Amino acid sequence: MGSVLWEPKAEQVAASQMVAFAKHVGVGLQGPDHGYDQLWRWSVEHREDFWSAVWDFCGVIGEKGESILGVDSMPGAQWFPQARLNFAENLLKFQGDEEALVFCSERGRRLALSRTQLREQVHAVQSQLRAWGVQPGDRVVGFLPNCLQAVVAMLASSSLGAVWASCSPDFGVSGVLDRFRQIEPKVLLACDGYSFKGRSISTMSKVQEIAAALPSLQRVVWVPFLAAEEQRPAEKQDALSVPTVLWEEILSCSPAGALQFHRLPFQHPLYVMFSSGTTGKPKCIVHGQGGTLLQHRKEHKLHCDLRAGERFFYYTTTGWMMWNWLVSGLAEGVTVVLYDGNPFHPAPTAMWDLIDREGLHVFGTSAKFLDACKKQGLKPKQSHELGSLRLILSTGSPLVAESFDWVYQEVKQDVQLASITGGTDLLSCFALGCPIAPVRRGELQKRGLGMAVEVWAGNGVSVVEQAGELVCTQSFPSMPTEFWNDPQNQRYHQAYYATFPGVWRHGDWVELTKNQGLIVFGRSDATLNPGGVRIGTAEIYRQVEQIDDIEEAVVIGQDTGDGDQRVVLFVRLRPGAILSQALEDQIRQTIRQQATPRHVPAVICAVDDIPRTRSGKISEIAVRDVVHQRPVANTEALANPEVLGQFRNRPELALP
Repeated sequence: MGSVLWEPKAEQVAASQMVAFAKHVGVGLQGPDHGYDQLWRWSVEHREDFWSAVWDFCGVIGEKGESILGVDSMPGAQWFPQARLNFAENLLKFQGDEEALVFCSERGRRLALSRTQLREQVHAVQSQLRAWGVQPGDRVVGFLPNCLQAVVAMLASSSLGAVWASCSPDFGVSGVLDRFRQIEPKVLLACDGYSFKGRSISTMSKVQEIAAALPSLQRVVWVPFLAAEEQRPAEKQDALSVPTVLWEEILSCSPAGALQFHRLPFQHPLYVMFSSGTTGKPKCIVHGQGGTLLQHRKEHKLHCDLRAGERFFYYTTTGWMMWNWLVSGLAEGVTVVLYDGNPFHPAPTAMWDLIDREGLHVFGTSAKFLDACKKQGLKPKQSHELGSLRLILSTGSPLVAESFDWVYQEVKQDVQLASITGGTDLLSCFALGCPIAPVRRGELQKRGLGMAVEVWAGNGVSVVEQAGELVCTQSFPSMPTEFWNDPQNQRYHQAYYATFPGVWRHGDWVELTKNQGLIVFGRSDATLNPGGVRIGTAEIYRQVEQIDDIEEAVVIGQDTGDGDQRVVLFVRLRPGAILSQALEDQIRQTIRQQATPRHVPAVICAVDDIPRTRSGKISEIAVRDVVHQRPVANTEALANPEVLGQFRNRPELALP
């Protein structure tokens, strides 16, 4: 852990936008890692100067105002209280024939919109939304795949000051209604279906149920996504209780006047994001337009070094925050590349094929995807060119050190690998990549500029080279403005500030290294506690998933009834493998040698599949609840709730 795998060349450092920004604010970069830690320290000690400089350096369109930070509290901070801006205006500032959006599907379909065409489509949809009476603060929602129409509709909504929220079409009806019912949308954009692993999946009946259960709904816009995939005529769904219109009918109209942007306060709601809902009904997290824009501009321009003309991709769905993060790349003048479908279809090399075919400069994915490629024995550097690729981003779960090794051994040596962490709660990152610092094995490169991130032990003491809670001790612009229908901020306060008053506790169990990087061990609410010693689940996954016969695993602490816990490990084996005594011995020996005896599971069980959320994260909490015969709070939050039965009443888990 911690050994250097990649370093930027001197000319790359000198030409980076991070260095240009440091010059802009007058901070001389000296010391290790080309002085980044010095710049980070300045950014958290001079937050108002820092965020004001981000606005100026990024060329944000709008009126900044004189005051940068009014009330400074968590929650309740008032950043840029005099500012007026429009999110969509900043993303649509470029015009011309260059590609703004590219859509690719697993079936090989490719569509593109130039910068000018994107503005024209946004104008058409904006005109129709205005005609339907959509006003600032109204909610427009999408039940859509990761397609061009979703981006256009979001931009059209935000141009008017409406609030956007979305779910991907693989959600069940109850899961969608748990989210959309709370925010009472006026307009729903819905698809007729989608493709996954070559299979056509209709959503027509789902949309009928969803529309019928939303009394606030006034219009449904049908997006014939599946019909286009299958190259057949679109079908307009009329069996709904509200008026419907086809997407193409909206685009065929010639809007009057010019594209307009309603400039609104910095805190005006832009998105409602939904928590995973694994502990109850999903929380509706409201994010403001200014904070979202400023954070994403900082992360894209400075931490990713994105530049106009580059091609930017993240594998995501519209139900995951990385979709919102990806789309903000339009503000940098990049081509945003969208993909819908399975990342291993029609072949295991599908994503690596996409990198070459589209000439991607930045490729974002999940840690599980990289691990799966390693497990399948892929060697992209031998089968693909990857000449354009300069940055690989990974999130969703901790990226284990061995996956760092695989990237540099089998993908590309001259590439920056940035494991990043943050979440829906802040719609951005606490720690992420740094183009002027080295990549060290197993570490997230650096804490984000302007983010006062520390690691606290249980007594609230800041620690280094010791595992603890990830906290943020100062306010930042992309904090949620509120939770929907939470007038006293009770749920908001409970979510982040109940443990350390006035300090954001994120819920990750991490270590700040001597290099000022981070190692993530897992969620702090899923940490194990055998013998009173806290263990991060990622420490066990890292060892177990290196064993060839194991595809993936989930580990929990089982209460033993005497105030203690024992470690229980469930493994999903590769096809043809069996959980023999020899394999169990190998698992225990590997964990004992590579971790500690406390990490060794008392019980090991085989399962066919592992429950995960719709954003792909393993749900340790759901497994823990089933094992302890407690009800799972919200199975609709899971992509595969049917697998929970495999964890229930296992004879191996009977306590002595």
